[in-house]
Amino acid sequence: MRARQFFIPAVAVVFLSSCVSSKKFKKSQADYATLQTQHTQLQGSLNDCNTEKAELARQKAGLENDIAHLNKQVDFLKQNNTQALKQLEDMSVISASQAESIKKSLENIGAKDSYIQTLQQQMARKDSLNMALVMNLKGAVGNMDDQDINIKVDKGVVYIDISDKLLFKSGKYEVTEQAKTVLGKVAAVLKNQPDIEFMVEGHTDNVPYKSAVLLDNWDLSVKRATAIVRILQNQYGLDPAKMAAAGRGEYKPVVDNGTKEGKAANRRTRIVILPQLDQFFKLLEPKA
Repeated sequence: MRARQFFIPAVAVVFLSSCVSSKKFKKSQADYATLQTQHTQLQGSLNDCNTEKAELARQKAGLENDIAHLNKQVDFLKQNNTQALKQLEDMSVISASQAESIKKSLENIGAKDSYIQTLQQQMARKDSLNMALVMNLKGAVGNMDDQDINIKVDKGVVYIDISDKLLFKSGKYEVTEQAKTVLGKVAAVLKNQPDIEFMVEGHTDNVPYKSAVLLDNWDLSVKRATAIVRILQNQYGLDPAKMAAAGRGEYKPVVDNGTKEGKAANRRTRIVILPQLDQFFKLLEPKA
């Protein structure tokens, strides 16, 4: 009888220990699954950044090749002019006016060399600013599905594509409440870059559309673009002087409209960060 009294508590202790270990094991499994999902998402974001970084590097390499070619031309002209000037001086047949003309030519070459260096610095700065902007935008909207919102750099221009299913109901141009969450995140990043100017473009598929107010897809795309800029101005305080609205209708699809998936991809709103061309035009202006 006493042996039985000792045996029952011992079995109970073993049983309770087994239950506790099982619960811990299941919790560990759940934690591991969560970490695995987060790792997959982070890996996807990293791959996107690496792709964009590679594209920027390719574009930069092309520009650097152009600059290197111009530098070779500058060096060649410098050598030829210097040699010609020396030969003329040695022969004592050069006049004062001719010497002054050649001197000015050499000075112009030096100015061109300085211009190339300045242009190279501006391009490097622009690449860095674009990459920082893309990273900030991805960080702000990183929880969105890649099929619904896409941020990329193409030929030095930043594009933000937002699927219309996030912004509008079918055939409508009133912005949904869900869309305001997305636009608020994008606006927060753009507002921190007060010098940036951008264009909001409306795009549709090729399914014919007409309503009592709108004539066609082109009308619809314009109304959707203006609806977006008004929200960015009135609700998020973006400067209207820095924004433009445009409608592309069905005329600039990203994929063929022959499938349901293709039509869905073409129904989008695109925010285009406009390049600041005035800064480059200033480089071309003659110095006083």
